[in-house]
Amino acid sequence: MTEFAGVSGNQLRQYIEQIEKLEEEKANIANDIREVFAEAKSNGFDPKIMRQVLKIRKMNKDELAEQEEVLNVYLQALGMATDS
Repeated sequence: MTEFAGVSGNQLRQYIEQIEKLEEEKANIANDIREVFAEAKSNGFDPKIMRQVLKIRKMNKDELAEQEEVLNVYLQALGMATDS
């Protein structure tokens, strides 16, 4: 392949093919994750709640505390707060 306007066709093709391969792997992993959620659901677990747990586990303690504090303020403002 040749160069056009300073762009190496071979190098560009390598990048494109590498990205395509990674996109395919990403799709396969996403499918695997869906299968695990489906299996968990069939065993009585709630995938929606599991996704929330995963999100929380990714947060650091300060982020989590801040989010919980803001949530509590919002719930109180709406008269929905639970007394702990």
